[in-house]
Amino acid sequence: MLVLTRRQDEEVIIGDHVVVKVVEVKGSMVRLGFEAPPEVTIYRREIHDEIKMANQMAANISPDDVRGLWK
Repeated sequence: MLVLTRRQDEEVIIGDHVVVKVVEVKGSMVRLGFEAPPEVTIYRREIHDEIKMANQMAANISPDDVRGLWK
């Protein structure tokens, strides 16, 4: 893991196309801004984990699980 110290308005570049900027520091909260191409998805960790879990659950559904849902 890379750990950096940045001040407000300073940026970090990831690869050639993703910029992370420290927008605001207020107490123990930090607001970050992200600039990335549209094909790069950016999620908060908890949302990413929910999507991953939902996808895993959907991949494990058998035809018997959905039988009778449609007429």
